[in-house]
Amino acid sequence: MISSTTNSKVKRLVALVQKAKMRREEQLFVVEGIRMFREAPMQWIREVYVSESFLQKCGSESDPKRKELLKKHHYEVFSDEVFQKVSDTQTPQGVLCVLSMPHYELTDCVGRWMENPHKAPVLLLLEDLQDPGNLGTILRAGEGAGVDGVIMTRRTVDLFNPKVIRATMGSIYRVPFFIVEDLGVTIDFLREKGMSVYAAHLDDSMDYDEPDYTKPTAFLVGNEGNGLRRGTAERATQYIKIPMAGQVESLNAAAAAVILMYEAARQHRRNGNRDK
Repeated sequence: MISSTTNSKVKRLVALVQKAKMRREEQLFVVEGIRMFREAPMQWIREVYVSESFLQKCGSESDPKRKELLKKHHYEVFSDEVFQKVSDTQTPQGVLCVLSMPHYELTDCVGRWMENPHKAPVLLLLEDLQDPGNLGTILRAGEGAGVDGVIMTRRTVDLFNPKVIRATMGSIYRVPFFIVEDLGVTIDFLREKGMSVYAAHLDDSMDYDEPDYTKPTAFLVGNEGNGLRRGTAERATQYIKIPMAGQVESLNAAAAAVILMYEAARQHRRNGNRDK
């Protein structure tokens, strides 16, 4: 059992939790909690750590599921004090794992929809979002709405930030994502392939429920404070807006994205051309 906070493994884990640069360099990230451990793809798991008290509960007949979880993995034990040091939560559940970062290719995603034109894709494009909760919520809602992927700029908040990971509630494992250097170039590429790109924008916009999203569709959502850059918005096929009652001018990025994704899902269900 590791009981010193100065242990080299402990220091490395703390750095992985706190520093995006180290996560990028090692191509690893950390998840916490029983659910995140249980749902993690086996091939992603590199290291497993548990607290002393978690391990003690594993020996309890009243909680056999914990013991079953650990049977498939080699794990190391931290004292509760050390585990608290590593954890990013106030009340840790006592288990965390180090996972390898998945990698997806946008060209593969595009290739699949071109091979199967009867299942029109829905993508979400995010420009420079900064709130971890917003990004995590968007991935979680995206899975629920059946989107085919989330594209984000390099300046968007780090997808592997622990707060983002928690907010995804496991959707990080199942929603393909793509981090791009130039969102404008990506929009042009998607439009060349026959995808309509709709920008959430107040200028010269039509109501969001008017367009036909049963064809290849991407929604473009901008930064929480500044919205979309003008040059990015101008590349869109059409501007759309969510009508507001009262004195509310707009919704936050996550709320807007959820409404758009679920409108697309509704249209697809109505037409019966997607699984969701």
